[in-house]
Amino acid sequence: MKNQNFCIIKSFGHALNGLKIMVHYERNARIHLVVGLTVVVAGFILQISSAEWIAVVFATGLVPVLELINTSIEYLADYISPELHPAIKIIKDLAAASVLLGAIMAAIIGFIVFIPKILALCLKF
Repeated sequence: MKNQNFCIIKSFGHALNGLKIMVHYERNARIHLVVGLTVVVAGFILQISSAEWIAVVFATGLVPVLELINTSIEYLADYISPELHPAIKIIKDLAAASVLLGAIMAAIIGFIVFIPKILALCLKF
């Protein structure tokens, strides 16, 4: 049992190291982090509903998850083929497209949740 607990703790350590690597080396990940924190603060200020929180948390969390997968694919592709290769370019472009689509979906969810709240606030003044 002690050995299993140690393995679980070690696994969390590896995962946290992955997050640290992403934030340290990936500029886009830092941008996603800042945008995500801004959205969370806006959610508290604008007092979004529980259902809206679910959508916002999912959308805000999806983008860095896709960024992690994209970054992993890029590192793996660069390791497998350090020289330029047309197939590797397609693989990397497809992975990058997943982040772009996730970010677009997150923005749409953000607009759906926050625009009515911001307009209501503006109409009060």
